[in-house]
Amino acid sequence: MSGHVQREAHRDRPRHAHQSGFSAARVAAMVLRHWYLLRSSWPRVVEIIYWPAVNLLTWGLVQTYVQQHSGFFANAAGLIIGAMLLSDILIRGQQGFSFAFLEELWSRNIGNLMMSPLRPSELIASLMVVSLVRLAIGMIPVSLVAIALFGFNIWGLGWVLALFFLNLILTGWSVGIVIAGLLLRQGMGAESFAWTVIFAIVPITCVYYPVATLPSFVQPVAWMLPPTYVFEGMRAALIDHSFRADLMLEAFLINLALMAAATVAFYALLASARRQGSLLSTGE
Repeated sequence: MSGHVQREAHRDRPRHAHQSGFSAARVAAMVLRHWYLLRSSWPRVVEIIYWPAVNLLTWGLVQTYVQQHSGFFANAAGLIIGAMLLSDILIRGQQGFSFAFLEELWSRNIGNLMMSPLRPSELIASLMVVSLVRLAIGMIPVSLVAIALFGFNIWGLGWVLALFFLNLILTGWSVGIVIAGLLLRQGMGAESFAWTVIFAIVPITCVYYPVATLPSFVQPVAWMLPPTYVFEGMRAALIDHSFRADLMLEAFLINLALMAAATVAFYALLASARRQGSLLSTGE
């Protein structure tokens, strides 16, 4: 009897239990899967480029009008377009992460992944890479259009842009990780979070206006969000031609805390989903 119990225990042991360490190969396999999805579906690629392009054209035309009728904005050329492009990094970074995860739910593949040698940390890492790929596909062409049509070169910010990008993408990923956990636990009933959560915080992060514009009781909340520091830093760079290292450091420290909290939340929600048996009931 004891031998039978041991055989049953061995059979029921998770397939990845014997695996040790983080596997870059498994991360690469997940990234390759999503790359094939993008490569084989031109509507997906068009959608990735479409929304940043629409935003650029809309706000670029607003910027052109404001420059012609306002001395302040004329002296801060590119302020609106720069804010739009940076806010798209935040939005598309989160949505690229969340939509890649939704692809697994829509195809009812998440149960297979959870039973495979793929670790949750490797799944998160692969979704981050896919998010970067999707973001590059959408933002690089649009940034070139901004140069051609409106004469604004966001790449001219140089290494400062890299710091802006880092802080914005970390915030987007933190939100995406929590949403992935909610999707595992609640199923497709939580799908709307992937589309709406990031837009709920964007107005508070002061993309197009200084924090001082907000009501006084909202300002402390704004300063709890890393993107607020990025957009304040962007205005300092474009208007005052100065780099606010203090803002970038504060944003990075808050991002580290958010990323840690998001990861803990994801693992807690994943454990709850396993206990409740909801991993196999997700899907369209």
